[in-house]
Amino acid sequence: MRTIFFTILMMSSFLMQADGQKLKRFDEKNVQVNWQLIANSYKQSTDAFCAFTIVNNSKISFPASGWAIYFTSNSDIATTTSPAGITVTHINGDIFKLFPAAGFKGLKAKDSARIEYNSPGLLINRSLAPSALYIVWDNDPTNGFTLTNYTIGSLQNATTGLVTPEKIYQQNSIIKDIPAAELPKIFPTPASYKETGGTFLLMADVAVEADADFQKEAAFLSQALKSLAGKKPLVVGDAGANKIMLKKELMAKEAYTLSVTSTGIVIKAGSGAGIFYGIQSLRSLILPGTAGASPGTFLIPTVEVQDAPRFGFRSLMIDVARNFQPKQEILKTLDLMAQYKMNALHLHFSDDEGWRIEIPSLPELTTIGSQRGHSLDSKTMLPASYGTGPVAGKGAGSGYYTRNDFIEILKYAKERYIEVIPEIESPGHGRAAIKAMDARYDKLMQAGNKAEAERYLLRDINDQSVYSSAQMWTDNVMCVALPSVYTFMDKVTDELIAMYKEAGAPLHTIHMGGDEVPGGVWEKSPVSLQLLKTNPELKDINDLWYYYYTTVNKMLQSKGLFMSDWEEAGMRKTMLDGEKTLIVNPRMANDNIRLHVWNNMVGWGNEDLPYRLANAGYKVVLSCVSNNYLDLSYFKSPDEPGYYWGGFQDIDKPFYFIPYDYYKTSKEDAAGNPVDPSYFKGKDRLTEFGKSNIAGVQGLLWAENIRSTQARDYMLLPKALAVAERAWASDPEWAVTKDNTKFTALYNEAWSVFANVMGKRELPRLDELAGGFNYRIPTVGAMVENGKVVANVQLPGLTIRYTSDGTEPTVKSKVYTGPVAEKGIIRLKVFNGKGRSSRTISVENK
Repeated sequence: MRTIFFTILMMSSFLMQADGQKLKRFDEKNVQVNWQLIANSYKQSTDAFCAFTIVNNSKISFPASGWAIYFTSNSDIATTTSPAGITVTHINGDIFKLFPAAGFKGLKAKDSARIEYNSPGLLINRSLAPSALYIVWDNDPTNGFTLTNYTIGSLQNATTGLVTPEKIYQQNSIIKDIPAAELPKIFPTPASYKETGGTFLLMADVAVEADADFQKEAAFLSQALKSLAGKKPLVVGDAGANKIMLKKELMAKEAYTLSVTSTGIVIKAGSGAGIFYGIQSLRSLILPGTAGASPGTFLIPTVEVQDAPRFGFRSLMIDVARNFQPKQEILKTLDLMAQYKMNALHLHFSDDEGWRIEIPSLPELTTIGSQRGHSLDSKTMLPASYGTGPVAGKGAGSGYYTRNDFIEILKYAKERYIEVIPEIESPGHGRAAIKAMDARYDKLMQAGNKAEAERYLLRDINDQSVYSSAQMWTDNVMCVALPSVYTFMDKVTDELIAMYKEAGAPLHTIHMGGDEVPGGVWEKSPVSLQLLKTNPELKDINDLWYYYYTTVNKMLQSKGLFMSDWEEAGMRKTMLDGEKTLIVNPRMANDNIRLHVWNNMVGWGNEDLPYRLANAGYKVVLSCVSNNYLDLSYFKSPDEPGYYWGGFQDIDKPFYFIPYDYYKTSKEDAAGNPVDPSYFKGKDRLTEFGKSNIAGVQGLLWAENIRSTQARDYMLLPKALAVAERAWASDPEWAVTKDNTKFTALYNEAWSVFANVMGKRELPRLDELAGGFNYRIPTVGAMVENGKVVANVQLPGLTIRYTSDGTEPTVKSKVYTGPVAEKGIIRLKVFNGKGRSSRTISVENK
């Protein structure tokens, strides 16, 4: 009895001590961590040399053991142990940790420890710096505590070739300031546009007269005009004189005509889509803030417009898997797309780091796959990738659309003639789904239901293959030899189809992924090796790739759908000159597969891949990293957020993209180095047959760095408007001329018009559209010339303000109207009409 009592007493004492340790844990607010880039191209290598410094700001010692600091980094770090005895090592994906090795002695009050390491590539801006540091104590291993006292050192000496205010000034110098009255009033550019010199007074009591087929469009127009005039127009059969007429006339599917005279407005089309785009052009004529003399009235220029899109597929790809965007933000994005006549939302809702649509029969996809926080086994949630932090349910790392949410999104898109294309990323980039189905497997195995546990299993549990994905995951590829993978795909597809049916929304294709499956997968999978033995059509591991896509394609075809994929689904691995390489796979070229082709970066060897695939017979969506990856940093500067692995992309990149001959305007490689036109000699060019296979153009917004709605708007806009222009408008004259001198003059003129339209018409519209967007405001271009500071702005219509007394420019600061003679540090900012501003730049006038 005494022994039992003693045992209980000791256990109680231990628990109290453990609880005491938790309650008295070292206060993480006293842990300061500084990170700095020491040097790029360290010791003439391709590595960046970096360092963490951990500082104990407490009055007590920081412990020698019992802790680990986790963080995310999109740059790899080799396992390193500092002289102080602290190790940095990779966990999985972008998750790393710092932890004490045997030699670490702790930190006395105010002491510090430095951990130096190498990271491959150049570190240019804060987006590549480690983020979201949190500490976990060994005696409380399931909880993480954010280290709020974390700083990133200056990156001003990051590398040579940075874009300076002087360089921006020189780039902007070719842009003319064009009077607003001389600018075209409809954007994207119509096929035929003519102003006739008059005006139509749009009044609040205007009526809408619509043919029977266009009552839905009439109601949309009525609601849109109400938001402008404050009064909802009537939709009537015979409206009298002051009216807008929607008339049916035989023409191509999305074509329309718009006639505005001094007595009325007529929009004609052969379909609801055409009428809708005519309405959007009418809205484009009405610029917010340009009301008539009386409240609720607008003066609209009289025009004659004949218009139709160049491409039938005009798309934005929005990644909500890496970081989530709430439903309202997707609805807002659909409003943006509708205004600029884009008709496809490619919704990247699943990836390694998240699954974002509820599938009721497979609840683990969202209970596990939509939540991120501190987790090393991914059994209850996914790990804290992409700056999520330790607590699930907070920030952009967690979230999903309920079934009802997604149906609402589909209905909203349908009303705006936008088809939502869901993407089930597979077989690579599948970690969220894999771990969710692992959790389902474990639960059902514990319940003794082995058959049901294995029903949707996505990995071979005996697989010993070793690989690492482009995002450094070691367990993110589905086992395509498992029948349960296809059962899973069939189930998810059926549930998606049911949602579309309930929404009454169109669904013609599902994007099945196909990107970045690393070498080494399936090589030590017993299930995969057994399939190779039993299926005579499969010769080696690489054939499993084609086996998967052939099987999935047949499944989709049986449901009346066609398959969309990334380009690798149309490629085949083979040996060339003793090296593994990818070539176009002709086997599936005529099987109605649409490939979204991104890989065309100059210097990588596949500059012509979109054209090769189109020439081979695949339907191709130009999703080119060279020009249309909107999440890439605007230019090479420590202050500009975004990745730059695929180059830098300001708004001019998607603007000067020529879909049928992008070699002509390929100016630089991924590092920003100039490219000579001769580089493209020997590259495949687009044939006439290949042109017939270009389905359209897509802008892509990946979300690794999109951790807020403000960040989303900053990266997306105004670049997405240049994508809309290329997808809708016919090839401009500068794109087709063969005279280089004429090309330069025509391009500079067109670029000036576009820049003025952006600054004077479309940015003010974005201030109001769907509640307003926080688009990027370009920084000032400035330099000292003849003893004075001269300045300009990329998008005329925005206002430059400056100070010379060391203070930050505000909306009350001096407006720049000409060269500034004042001496000292001149600070300059660009402001829009709402008072938002760019970053400050400084120029010293000595």
